[in-house]
Amino acid sequence: MINVYNYVLDSLSDWEIGYVTAELNSGQYFKKQSDHVSVKTVGSTKDPIITKGGMTVIPDITFDEIISDSSTVLLLPGADTWTDTKHIPIIEKATELLDCGAMVAAICGATTVLAEAGVFDKRIHTSNSLEYLKMVCPSYKGESYYRDVKAVADSNLITASSAGGLLFAQTILKKLDVFSENTLEAWYNYFNTGDAKYFYALLQTL
Repeated sequence: MINVYNYVLDSLSDWEIGYVTAELNSGQYFKKQSDHVSVKTVGSTKDPIITKGGMTVIPDITFDEIISDSSTVLLLPGADTWTDTKHIPIIEKATELLDCGAMVAAICGATTVLAEAGVFDKRIHTSNSLEYLKMVCPSYKGESYYRDVKAVADSNLITASSAGGLLFAQTILKKLDVFSENTLEAWYNYFNTGDAKYFYALLQTL
């Protein structure tokens, strides 16, 4: 069982995690021998949040209910409200999860709070730009580990820029090994190019 926790907060950037949450929750392209995946939304409380796209989401659980083991995946989406102190516990949980071998995947604004917490000081990472991190994160010391790419993985830490949602998803799906190699390649190529030949190739891999 793979437990995926999608942290939700006001102004969440819907598009940044849409690819990965849709695939992990539906399992529509999973290979037959894939582990079962459970996807739950997590909040600082169970109060409803409103995404940037105007959708209301009621969290399934709160951060203190997250299972901390190596099969856990924590998704941290971009949002304009990460500076609110009520999100400090989820960043502490993210550090705890990384230490126990669980996967933490952060995109856009979520990378700033990890940077500020020192998570990037000795881990390869990316964000919207190096200048962006240096500007908004006074405590950031990971400049030598920064990579100017849309998404990157360093062991169990995955980070991405706001423009890297598709590559972010591909990197997570590859790490979890829920798609066959051929399926993941066709899936990525279809959504990256829009060429119908990749969609038919995707179907043929199933």
